Amino acid sequence: MAAGQPLNSYPHQTELQDSEKDHDVELHDTGSDNFVPIAEVAGDEEDGIDHCREKELTKTPTHGSNVGALASRTLSLVRTRESGKDIGPPPDGGFKAWSQVALGHFVIFNTWGYINSFGVFQSYYTESLGRPPSDISWVGSIQIFLLFFIGTFSGRATDAGYFKAVLTAGAVLELFCIFMTSLSTQYWQLFLAQGIGQGLGCGLMFCPTIALIPTYFTKKRAIAMGIVASGSATGGLVFPAVVMRLLPRVGYGWTMRTLGFISLGTLIPCLLFLKQRLPPRRSGPLLELSAFKELPYVCFATGMFLNFWGIYVSFFYIGSFGRDVIGVSQSTSIDVLLVMNGVGLVGRLIPNLMADLYTGPLNMLIPFSLCTGVVAYCWTAVHDLQGLYIFSALYGLFAAGIQSLFPATLSTLTTDLKKTGVRMGMVLSVVAVAALIGSPIAGALIQRDNGEYLYAQMFMGSAVLAGTITLIGARLAKLGFVWQRA
Repeated sequence: MAAGQPLNSYPHQTELQDSEKDHDVELHDTGSDNFVPIAEVAGDEEDGIDHCREKELTKTPTHGSNVGALASRTLSLVRTRESGKDIGPPPDGGFKAWSQVALGHFVIFNTWGYINSFGVFQSYYTESLGRPPSDISWVGSIQIFLLFFIGTFSGRATDAGYFKAVLTAGAVLELFCIFMTSLSTQYWQLFLAQGIGQGLGCGLMFCPTIALIPTYFTKKRAIAMGIVASGSATGGLVFPAVVMRLLPRVGYGWTMRTLGFISLGTLIPCLLFLKQRLPPRRSGPLLELSAFKELPYVCFATGMFLNFWGIYVSFFYIGSFGRDVIGVSQSTSIDVLLVMNGVGLVGRLIPNLMADLYTGPLNMLIPFSLCTGVVAYCWTAVHDLQGLYIFSALYGLFAAGIQSLFPATLSTLTTDLKKTGVRMGMVLSVVAVAALIGSPIAGALIQRDNGEYLYAQMFMGSAVLAGTITLIGARLAKLGFVWQRA
């Protein structure tokens, strides 16, 4: 799966002026901490601090990806009340900072990278359990839903100073449930272990890690977050490849245990050496209902619901389609999924760079959404293996662009930067629901169409194109027909 992802404001520090050193100023968050997948974040803008007690340092999120954007916040900062000492600026490099990046890459490898691999299990479970595709897709959908949704709470626990506890709980839960999945023989066992258990574990690990990494960087934040985000692509390559090689040789149980040992080996260093840099701070409200009175925000939230309603269908069912319709082998169907996940690395980095340099995120998101919808319709014309590879590469590229651009786009639609965090949290909740129900609906359509995929393909393409139309509505409501960065 893909997963996909994703707000471009980060905690940022500034030193006290000499004349202000007698004041006790506390670090606090005026937005909520919510998180999602996946890509590069770059740049920041700063406003000065006139009064340590009353003025806030705000950073304008202008671009980036799911990953960076989900850590967005507006902070007033200067030194901790507890210590009375200036914590100093981020190191912005050096062994300590880059080691956190490497460890963060492994966390994303084990969260989004693992979830992006669900297409491998979709086809295998459908055959081995004899269950309809819609039933199996609920397992993967609940993983995505929980990863998005749990971020609201795990992020707040991290703010309160419980980063290590939350990360450890998530790692232990995910590892335990991977090994329990290896023992599962019935659908309900898979749903509990792989769906709910691993989804909770991923949500507990992913969100705090994405909030942590930006606190170590300023100018080099973009490349740092890009390296971390690429864990979703490397995981989406490694896990399916392992399944493809081991499943025919050692069987399902030991294949899953091998995945568990890979996760164990890559998570232990994360638990030992990932370190929270900032002191505890307060979190803001969970809801800001006045946002739904703003037409650009409503159109944007609706557009992202529609996009994520359909975007994961192909990631879940591309393997099954290859086997059922084209007649390829299990290993070849996994190769197709590897292509779709692999090109996602380019799709997460290049669109953000182009948006940063030339267009702005909203102006870049709209054509990527349009191309994703058009390519989704083209899936109906795929009848051979060559066409399947071409479709997988194009769809993986454009869909990754949606995942990486949508959180950054919110910053262009929010005039009050203090509300960016809470508004992103509300959008992520909407996206979580869409990701939860989209793939099961597609599975039900496949079953209703007697195993054919046309209804599901049309549902996927129509949902994404409808999302494109509402995103255009958000652009027009915000800026009209005048061309400018957005």
